[in-house]
Amino acid sequence: MNKIYYLSTCNTCTRIIKELNLPQGFKLQDIKSEPITEFQIEQMRKYTDRYENLFSKRARLFKELGLKDKSLSEEDYKNYILEHYTFLKRPVIFVNNQIFIGNSKKTVEAIKQAIHEK
Repeated sequence: MNKIYYLSTCNTCTRIIKELNLPQGFKLQDIKSEPITEFQIEQMRKYTDRYENLFSKRARLFKELGLKDKSLSEEDYKNYILEHYTFLKRPVIFVNNQIFIGNSKKTVEAIKQAIHEK
């Protein structure tokens, strides 16, 4: 499965997608217009250690809701991501049964390598 979960209004996401020079066959899902399903978040979780790894603590709502002062469970992280797209750390990219989460330079370089390795 080659798929990208992203936010079309996020300049960082759109820049990364352009930078990746994607080959044919990639599916893109704008998580604002097509929200993540419970099945999809559970699929993501199978490829990473915890739901917390998929959760963005940089989201504006994280601070507004006072979540940084709470002790969140794995179920809480999952439910917040399902409740509002802003809580998903973006982009989430699947390449050849590997998951890449976030937009750090190191992650983007690893995605490029995974996409273009033969």
